[in-house]
Amino acid sequence: MALHSIVGYHLDVENHWVAELSCDHFQHVRHDPPWMTRPWVLTEKGRISMLGYQLNCKKCDRGDPTDNNLL
Repeated sequence: MALHSIVGYHLDVENHWVAELSCDHFQHVRHDPPWMTRPWVLTEKGRISMLGYQLNCKKCDRGDPTDNNLL
């Protein structure tokens, strides 16, 4: 399991929040109860509070190329 810190955020083309990870991969961070409960993503203060939080990066686990060229 590859854990990497959240270093930033951006919105995708459908206005969903995407976490930018320290490994240069991106991961959606949706608040979509009951499947995914992440109320912190709904506010700027909440997103800022999660900077540095580590998420499991499935793209690293698979050995995928980085996403840093997608912005």
